[in-house]
Amino acid sequence: MNHVLTRRWPFTSLLAALCLGGCGSGGAAEAIAPPIPSTDALAPPPGYALVWSDEFDKPGLPDPAKWAHDTGMNKQGWHNREKQYYSGPRAENAEVRDGRLVITARKEQMTAAADWGGQAYTSTRLLTAGKQDWTYGFFEIRAKLPCGKGTWPAIWMLGSQGDWPAGGELDIMEQTGKEPTKVFSTTHTTSGSGGNGSGAATQVSDACTAFHTYQMLWTAQQVSFGIDGKTHFTYKNAGTGKAQWPFDAPQFLILNIAIGGDLGGDVDDSIFPVRMEVEYVRVYQPAK
Repeated sequence: MNHVLTRRWPFTSLLAALCLGGCGSGGAAEAIAPPIPSTDALAPPPGYALVWSDEFDKPGLPDPAKWAHDTGMNKQGWHNREKQYYSGPRAENAEVRDGRLVITARKEQMTAAADWGGQAYTSTRLLTAGKQDWTYGFFEIRAKLPCGKGTWPAIWMLGSQGDWPAGGELDIMEQTGKEPTKVFSTTHTTSGSGGNGSGAATQVSDACTAFHTYQMLWTAQQVSFGIDGKTHFTYKNAGTGKAQWPFDAPQFLILNIAIGGDLGGDVDDSIFPVRMEVEYVRVYQPAK
């Protein structure tokens, strides 16, 4: 991006009023590094065990024991000039069917909703805040991304305590419909956030037509991001303090599709409805 907006994240109207910040669905990434070729294999390390998952095997609305809906900025509008209204529990925007979570963005106006802020599109932002968070682990999400100008899907994490960027942000996967084969991962900290976040992009030619596993291995020493078992970016703990490494405290997970805004760009109304489909979310940590 050629400019950065400060943003804050109310978790949801149903959760505590704690706010965090960010620069995109999962943070802006214009300043990320070029693709970094790597043959480093990425998988749960030996001794890790599955500690949390959603296999999306129960049809209906997303499991409320695992997921909350973030609706907190609908009335005033979401950050970075994004154009979506994030709905609460509503099958039209988030539904489990055929063994998959389907997040759907639509061109429609929720004029009857008390918190409608004039948006022309609806979508969903699911998060585990208030339900579950983690410090360190191997995270794997198998998903197929939406395509079409104006879409901005993200799979990412935010610190459970504190303001952004001090609490840190881990963007496992972001993509925009205007560059559908470019997938990027980014870290945001006090020492580098927004357009100055640290990250890298890689090419996934069929990101919109095939399922891929988006992965992150987070330890006390470093965070590695990868796709289908291959690392494409690693951020190391330099040992210089929390401004560079806030990643020693719990973070929660977020799944969403944003529409438009400073990173999503111009929106092609002919693409709707568009969907991000998720086959599973799995979290592994060292066995106790």
